[in-house]
Amino acid sequence: MQEFIDFLGAQTPYDLLDSDDLDKLARTVEVEFFGSGDIIVPENVPALEHLYIVRTGAVEVLDRGRTVDVLTSGDTFGHVSVLSGLPPALVVRAAEDTLCYRIPDPRTVVAHPDRLRYAHYGTVTARERLLASGGSFNRLERSIVDLTHPITWCHASDSIREVAQTMTRTGQSCTNFVHDGQIGIVTDDDFRKRVATGEIPVNAPISAIASIPAMAISSDVTVSTAYLHMVEHGIHHLVVTDTAGAAVGIARVVDIAATDVRHPLLIRSATSSARSFDELAQATTMLRPTAVELWDAGVPPFHLGALYSTMVEAVFRKLVELCSTTAPLSGIHSSWMLLGSLGRREPLLNSDVDTALVWNPIRGNGCSQPRREDVAAACHPLLNRLNQFGLMPCPEGLNASSPLFNRTVAAWQQAAVFWREELDNSKYLMLSSTLLDARPITNTALAQPVRAAFAAGTDNHSFARTFTHYSLGSRPPSGFARNFVIGRFGELKGHLNLKKAGLRPVVSLARALALRTGDTTGSTVDRLDRAHDAGLLDLDEAESLKGAFTLCYDLVLGEQIHAIKNDHAISSTVDVDKLDSLQRRHLRAAFRSINQVQERISSDRYDQ
Repeated sequence: MQEFIDFLGAQTPYDLLDSDDLDKLARTVEVEFFGSGDIIVPENVPALEHLYIVRTGAVEVLDRGRTVDVLTSGDTFGHVSVLSGLPPALVVRAAEDTLCYRIPDPRTVVAHPDRLRYAHYGTVTARERLLASGGSFNRLERSIVDLTHPITWCHASDSIREVAQTMTRTGQSCTNFVHDGQIGIVTDDDFRKRVATGEIPVNAPISAIASIPAMAISSDVTVSTAYLHMVEHGIHHLVVTDTAGAAVGIARVVDIAATDVRHPLLIRSATSSARSFDELAQATTMLRPTAVELWDAGVPPFHLGALYSTMVEAVFRKLVELCSTTAPLSGIHSSWMLLGSLGRREPLLNSDVDTALVWNPIRGNGCSQPRREDVAAACHPLLNRLNQFGLMPCPEGLNASSPLFNRTVAAWQQAAVFWREELDNSKYLMLSSTLLDARPITNTALAQPVRAAFAAGTDNHSFARTFTHYSLGSRPPSGFARNFVIGRFGELKGHLNLKKAGLRPVVSLARALALRTGDTTGSTVDRLDRAHDAGLLDLDEAESLKGAFTLCYDLVLGEQIHAIKNDHAISSTVDVDKLDSLQRRHLRAAFRSINQVQERISSDRYDQ
């Protein structure tokens, strides 16, 4: 019961309850396990009497068969129906093996139900998917007027210098004027691109760098509609107009992103509505600009990575839908799996889209079972399309277009057993490692036996021991000497590939520890937490590894955001010269912590 109290007390909105109320909830809790693909909240059922909190795993929220959200540890669902007394409008399905806490209507249990500020329940429709479990209500469903700033007006003939001084004095990022009956807009970005470069002199009229007419939106739309409009058109500001068309304020994307960016449903909705490859390509132009906006809005890096992962998943699902209408893909039941960092939901912005396909033939369709080579060949055009969308399949061949990563359920299960038996073959250890990160994003139930087959390695002590030591092959560098990196990671003088040097060693170790716990789902941080819970890491080791991983991820993601803003190529390296003394000190400590844990585990015997 104490574990439940500690866990729930750290989640929104339960963190507002006092200890007595948490204790009361703990006395009512039930624990339920759902296998991947299990329906937790079905269609056409009466109002729910219990709500759920995800403890481990993940669940998908479905709107008319389409995934519109993914909830993970700490997220609440079912509360809309419980608190409104209305039947649930959305289906909830386990996306992977999931453990949930189930509690009755908390208003009937706790002494201070007013402290539980769940989402707003104005209407229970498909728009409900935009409701979040935290806060008084989801700001994305508010009127755009609530986030509108007063307009700073100028004249079209005012000089650029005068307008710049006004914007600086008032702290505004844009200004507007009326010219020939149309509203013009000038933003700080216009100053950077047109004036700072010397293209337009500062004594020129402001209209010389303005956009006329400015894009506008009606004041009766929601924040979500305005945000989607901005992302679709690649703009940061919208003029908000009243019903008569008169300008009443300015909406800025930074304010919208800062209010509630927890669920990337807006980008996903644009993706799901695409009816052709060209429309999908247009939707994917939002990916990186949106990542930049989220970064600038202060979204935590891991959170941003998870959001980016979800958007990429939406693109890939739509691509699969558009490409699976002809044989042999149309003649099989299939489950597409993402591997690597996307499988763990912690990608960088240049991460490859590594894939695998699990399938079975459709029985009784009058066709013979397709050959694995033919199914793999049919995946080539699909994966080659990724380049059109600013994404890239794995250049090292970890793709469903290779027969190695394209098998029937039975063939995958046989491969899992065979690869575990070949303890001296590093190739098979690598393949087993890759599949431990696999996460199905279509037809998850079909892939469940495959995931279980690879996770079963914990029962094979020889394999688990060999795999653990294999995972220790990725080592961090020793540190820095002036602007040189000591180790194998300075491909360029003074440049450090932090993906190889800092992220990969922790990811590899966490994966091996996850195998030993018997639960290979989740992110690297999730796996480290479970390793600590299982006694495989002490608290200091777990926190040190998580801290090292977070530091490296933050630094790389920050460098990638900077590269996008400056139209530079994205890489996973950081310039050692540009790190300040504190960052260098923290990196040295991180590398040292990783190495110490690796040395301790390397010296241990794994005989349990």
